[in-house]
Amino acid sequence: MARDQDQLVVERDVPVPMDDGVTLRADVFRPVAGGPFPAILSAGPYGKGLPFRDGVFAERYQRLTTERPEVLDGSSGAHLCWETVDPEQWVPFGYAVVRVDSRGAGRSPGTMDLLGRREQRDFAVAVEWAAAQPWCTGRVGLAGVSYYAISQWQVAALRPPHLAAIIPWEGAADHYRDMTHHGGILSNGFFDGWYPRQVLSMQHGLGEKGPASPWVPDGRAAGPGTLTAEELAARRTDYLAGIRAHELDDAWHRARSAATERIEVPVLSAANWGGLGLHSRGNFEGFSSVSSPERWLDVHTGRHEEAFYLPEGRALQRAFFDRFLHGRANDWEARDRVTFVVRDPVGADRRAGSSDWPLPGTRWERWHLGAPEALHPPQDGAPEPSAAVHVPPRGPGATFFSEPLARPCTLVGPAAAELHVASSGEDADVFCTLRAFLPDGEEVTFRGANDPQAPLSQGWLRLSHRELDPARSSPHRPWHRHERRLPVRPGVAYDVAVELWPTCVRLPAGSRLALTLGGSDFARPGSTGPFAGSGPFRHDDAGDRRATRDVTLSVHTGGRAPSSVLLPVVELAGVG
Repeated sequence: MARDQDQLVVERDVPVPMDDGVTLRADVFRPVAGGPFPAILSAGPYGKGLPFRDGVFAERYQRLTTERPEVLDGSSGAHLCWETVDPEQWVPFGYAVVRVDSRGAGRSPGTMDLLGRREQRDFAVAVEWAAAQPWCTGRVGLAGVSYYAISQWQVAALRPPHLAAIIPWEGAADHYRDMTHHGGILSNGFFDGWYPRQVLSMQHGLGEKGPASPWVPDGRAAGPGTLTAEELAARRTDYLAGIRAHELDDAWHRARSAATERIEVPVLSAANWGGLGLHSRGNFEGFSSVSSPERWLDVHTGRHEEAFYLPEGRALQRAFFDRFLHGRANDWEARDRVTFVVRDPVGADRRAGSSDWPLPGTRWERWHLGAPEALHPPQDGAPEPSAAVHVPPRGPGATFFSEPLARPCTLVGPAAAELHVASSGEDADVFCTLRAFLPDGEEVTFRGANDPQAPLSQGWLRLSHRELDPARSSPHRPWHRHERRLPVRPGVAYDVAVELWPTCVRLPAGSRLALTLGGSDFARPGSTGPFAGSGPFRHDDAGDRRATRDVTLSVHTGGRAPSSVLLPVVELAGVG
């Protein structure tokens, strides 16, 4: 135990016994005087002994603190870890901060099984352990970004008795739909890089071959002992092999998906409009599906994790925890249930609020695809003549443009494409990208969570996965079962619904909407590199796409089976 600058009590590698005899390790930060205190807990595989400013995260720390130095207001950064709360910014306000290395990661021994049932159980046990400590009031909250948000949804569904509130920030809740298989298509690009770089690099047992830590006596962030490559492999499940082996939404994925309807504690769900591919859908779905009557949704924009550390984000988190961990009366319940940034490509972004999600009063407008590659607003009258647009397996795809908008238009919410499509083969992958262009022809893009030029929205669907669950689907958010493959006959057109992830934008008059349909990942014409429109969430695994990568799509428009896209048009006071 050590005191840091007479403000923090810092305890490293505190033993946290599990119910099966394994002992995990935690770092605890708490005020020097007074107490007891509510605890803010996180658990994950990134290494509690690895400073944010060192090792694999050093470049991101340097960029964040250089571009937004205010993230370190009130902090030296000396105790900051990647995607978790900063003890120096929380302990002075009467909180204890606890960071746990999950089983098989960092300083915690055992077999690593990412997001599996044992890891979830460990997290629940750790919640109860923290609540029982003499320095804790018995009230435990969870906060963190990405993995530390995904695991929050999971453990809250287990209902540990002393869990009092959660703040899942830019995470995911459905292991299949949000993360690994978009529309049934394997999203391999992110995981192929993330798993070895950020997870395997912190596996417990790397010892002297792992990263250094300034916080433990032996200086080893990934455990005191050093195992062979064979021994390390035997102490983990192969996550990448798992997501490739389980092509349908089976028990393996269900075990890693949160039963969010079981969550009864207060929830502040924070999504990113630009989190296409991983860091938005789960926050919207989680907010909508939890059983807790005390639920709030806040949607920001910008680079992944940035808003979590900015003063505005911290103030939001603290107000929530002050209310539900400390029990302070601070008018939290008077705020709107849903608050969000309205993205404006030609003006200043503004914030707005609403009572629910999707926004009450949304005007769901069905825009029809026409030939040659046109996007028509809702209108009465006879349908256009039947036509077909053929989309090759690679290249820019087919883009359906609207005429210039006669008036400003604000879109807020999920969208969906209803398409009449045929394949030249026995399956096909449909890639949908919702786009917009300003009156001068410049495309509207935004700084996304992981993409510097993110489009408005994206959606994906494998044709053989077109089966819907009627009980869980709505016109604006289709829900696919992904439990079996339906047959696809070459040349036969099928009606399919493609979920487009939630979006928000205010477009000036004269702008044009567009829907791009492709047979592979969207790539903006002229763009190159890993962020050529699809961000890091590519879908190009040769094995997964063996039956779909070389087929031509035929998109049918007009006639008796028109193709269309349903858009969420809203009127917001003060936004225009």
